[in-house]
Amino acid sequence: MSQTNIEESLEILEKQGWDMDALLKDFMRGTVSTVDSPIEVGGVVFHIPYLAAHKKYVLWKCFWPDCHNCCERQGRLPLTSDDLITIGAGLKYSKTSEFIKNETLVATWSEPPSAGQREIVMTSVNLKRKEDETIEEDGTHVKCRFLDDKGGCSMHPSRPGVCYLYPFSTWLVNKSGNAKVHAAYQITGDCPGFYLADKPEQMHDEGVFDDYAKIIYNYNMSSNRTMREGFGSADML
Repeated sequence: MSQTNIEESLEILEKQGWDMDALLKDFMRGTVSTVDSPIEVGGVVFHIPYLAAHKKYVLWKCFWPDCHNCCERQGRLPLTSDDLITIGAGLKYSKTSEFIKNETLVATWSEPPSAGQREIVMTSVNLKRKEDETIEEDGTHVKCRFLDDKGGCSMHPSRPGVCYLYPFSTWLVNKSGNAKVHAAYQITGDCPGFYLADKPEQMHDEGVFDDYAKIIYNYNMSSNRTMREGFGSADML
């Protein structure tokens, strides 16, 4: 996500009436130095930013239904093989191949490194966020066509697995021959749910870590299987 896009997103949040701490805005802009604070929950290592100079952790909670910016300003919706089956069936396709042909795009993009992660070049089958979406629009802000007028997802609970991850991105690391699941925030400037705290326990108390550990772990296993089945690929650079 470019700094121009983040600045634009922060301006939109302000116009929507969301009051974000000035220090958080600087964090989003990348102008505040951070220290990685790994917290392992349920087999997932969460990389939580710590603003050492200010002695504050950057934490997160969801404000749905008051906010649905993640659906209003979608950048990409990569699908797992499970998604292809469940969403295709939900859209009344009898054949997964027909669903892929009519409702998806195959795209390739780079995920920038974060929290010690190397850059990853991804190729995946992505759900079209609008019926006439083109490959040139992949990765740009587009409102999801399945967002209803009340801010809900019309295909819930069969929405793409990646939607459940937001605002986290996730990846696997080989550690002594064993795969370890990692997660870090997606910093786009679109989400008003970030806040500052003295300790990270609040995300424990609100159940965020526990809930997302299950979601993230299961998504990684599904995504890994999807790549083995030939629906996508990931190359570490």
